[in-house]
Amino acid sequence: MTILRLRGREFRPGEFAIMAVVNRTPDSFFDRGRTYGFEAALEAVDAAVGGGADIVDIGGVKAGPGDEVDPAEEIRRVADLVAAVRERHPDLIISVDTWRAEVGEVVAAAGADLLNDTWGGVDPGLARVAAEYGTGLVCAHAGRVAPRTRPHRIAYDDVVADVIGYTTGLAERAAAAGVPRESILIDPAHDFGKNTYHSLEVGRRLDEMTATGWPVLVAVSNKDFVGETLGGLPVDERHAGTMATLAVSAWQGARVFRVHDAASARAALAAVTRLRGLP
Repeated sequence: MTILRLRGREFRPGEFAIMAVVNRTPDSFFDRGRTYGFEAALEAVDAAVGGGADIVDIGGVKAGPGDEVDPAEEIRRVADLVAAVRERHPDLIISVDTWRAEVGEVVAAAGADLLNDTWGGVDPGLARVAAEYGTGLVCAHAGRVAPRTRPHRIAYDDVVADVIGYTTGLAERAAAAGVPRESILIDPAHDFGKNTYHSLEVGRRLDEMTATGWPVLVAVSNKDFVGETLGGLPVDERHAGTMATLAVSAWQGARVFRVHDAASARAALAAVTRLRGLP
């Protein structure tokens, strides 16, 4: 495995990084707009840092279907927050969850260190922005679907092979465009362009993805596949399933964990570290 470098920090193999979610959206599936207000979002960042987050991932558009959010509105929601967080937490790694190059350029100029492209490279210009500004880039597998859509009856011959081929292809293209190789991550994107069966298969075989050598990010926190696996649990009852999934992912070599509860994730991953006998 390679060393992951973001904002001058190094995460070596066996070291886990916690990425806390802060959404400036009025319709987030998890917090239902609790951090939509500017001050509320800043307070959420403070709490995440206090809970042990290494990275804060700021988002301005709900992942699922909903009201249209154009690039100007997305920029309004995230750019000033990025600048404020950079001033407030100079050493924090700031990520922005966006698939749009025009948004990526504004937030990179405002101080973002990582562009989290959860929709799998639908805008090739985002990699060029990451290269220009020297930011990191997350290369995800979303089943080649349009952003914010939920495909009906999507199928794969081998979902893990598809995930690995697609994400590593994006990663190599990003590196060829000038994005620092040590700042590129790949993400299987559980539930994005996948049903619960697919997400579970990816989880069972995540070691095949980590074996590629690219640092792997997992974003499983409170997701639908966790709830469905446990009998249809609602979002606010998926915490235990989330922690179990994080531990299994860490055991298989995942490096970065996007979560809603940084403190609990930090404790769970510390247990994995001790169980594995890692330094």
